[in-house]
Amino acid sequence: MTLVQQLQDLVKDAPQDGKTPQAVQAIVPVLEQVAKQLQYTIYYVWQTLDQEWAVTTLSDRAQPQREKNTIYAFSSLEDATAIGYGTQVGVQLVAMPVPVIQLLFQTLTLNSVDSLVFFDTPENLELGTEIQCQDVRNLVQVRLQQTLRQGVPPNIA
Repeated sequence: MTLVQQLQDLVKDAPQDGKTPQAVQAIVPVLEQVAKQLQYTIYYVWQTLDQEWAVTTLSDRAQPQREKNTIYAFSSLEDATAIGYGTQVGVQLVAMPVPVIQLLFQTLTLNSVDSLVFFDTPENLELGTEIQCQDVRNLVQVRLQQTLRQGVPPNIA
């Protein structure tokens, strides 16, 4: 599925409440811009059987009290299974394919997640591209504000 198809689906699947489709359409350029920094259109993400994404909490080695929550996205099923999430005791996780636009769009609502790490190089789990969720939210907010300003007629009074 291409980025264009994913973006079209995102707009088409938006709730038809009179406002949401226009808002989603307005942020399409932001999501596309961020997605173009990545190499794949589909990534594998570990999910629970309830389809909740697995979140990994990382601690800073120099400052262990400083933590961040991350979701890993892998370019292949083989890379996803190489880290062994699905074999941990008591954990029932499955690596599922997720369109990159859906991953980025979900960052707008995942307040407990700080970043997504995309592993674009097959068989290399040492080097990933980290996308800060707050950066995506900020870009979207700026885009929505610009769209609102453009849509407001000038004051002719």
